[in-house]
Parts: sequence; structure tokens; C-alpha cells
Amino acid sequence: MNIMILSDRDIKTKFDNQEILIDPKPDLNEVLGTVSIDLTLGHDFILYRSSSNSVIDAVDKIIPEGLEEKITLADSDTLVIRPRDFVLGSTYEKIVLPNNLAGRLEGKSSLGRFGLVIHSTAGKVDPGFKGNLVLEITNIGTVPIVLHPKMRICQLLFEQLSQPTSIAYTDRESSKYKNQEKTVGSVLGGL
Repeated sequence: MNIMILSDRDIKTKFDNQEILIDPKPDLNEVLGTVSIDLTLGHDFILYRSSSNSVIDAVDKIIPEGLEEKITLADSDTLVIRPRDFVLGSTYEKIVLPNNLAGRLEGKSSLGRFGLVIHSTAGKVDPGFKGNLVLEITNIGTVPIVLHPKMRICQLLFEQLSQPTSIAYTDRESSKYKNQEKTVGSVLGGL
């Protein structure tokens, strides 16, 4: 079997058969694209406040005190992402993937055309993943962008593996982000 990206029909079948789980359950008539499902922005964020002496040492696992500020927004609140801002957010939805599907997180082109990037490097979703997806949000544009909780922020594509993985992501002892809820910052182990 070749590795392939699932079509809308394949996604719907796997969703209907509960092979792909999304909570809360979305209305596929609204969020299903030709090869993806739109996901929405959650309420929890980690903002990064730098100072002239802020340095992250990823090998020695040193994150400066006060660098991360955690905030939670109400449905009616907004978050302004200024040019060059970097924040972590997460999807409102929790997802569960089986051992024979991987996910690929992508931005929405309508937001990307304003300069909003929703994942800097970590767009892969491992087979067997369970939890909220963390978004690495950056404004590379020239004007501030306003984000609203529950707005469509990204899309998830699904890739059929040639065979199931030998062990699910959440069953691996070394998995750092298994069963994550809401927005989770960096866990520097394993670098």
C-alpha cells in the first residue's frame, strides 16, 4: 500500500467509522475541505516576553524566569498578534488518530496571505496522537492581526501509512506531548 493523503470522502468515512475522533464533534458540512478538516483556535495561550538578557539554553534546559506568560481568553476576548510576535496557542478541538494515520497541520491560506503562520516547524501529528494540537503562531506580516477564540485557524490533513506503527505515540514512554490538554510549552528533554 502506498502512503497517501486522504480525500474528503476518505476523511468522512474514517470520521463516520470513528477511526478519526474530534471533540467537540464538528459539522463536516462546514469544516470538511477537499483533503482536510478545519480546526478552530482554543482559549489558552503562552506569550513570550523577552528582555535584553533573555536567553533559552535548549541543551542545558534553561528557560529564563518570567519569559512565558500564560493567559486564557473568554469567547468574547481577542488577542492581537503584532508583527514579529510569537505565541503558542492550541486548537479548541481535541483529536485522536489511529496507529495507521498521521496528520499534517497547515495554515489557512486566507490568514497566511496576511502573514499569519500557525506552525513554525512542528506540523507533523504522530499516529496514535491524542490531545489538543499546539500552534506556533507568528505574525510575519507588517500589520497586527486580531485572533478570536473559536475562529478557524488551521487545517488538518491525514496521511495513510503503509502499515500501522508498532506502538502508538501516546503509548511510547518517551513521548513528551501525549494526552496534552490546551496549550503546552516546550518540554526540552531529549535534545
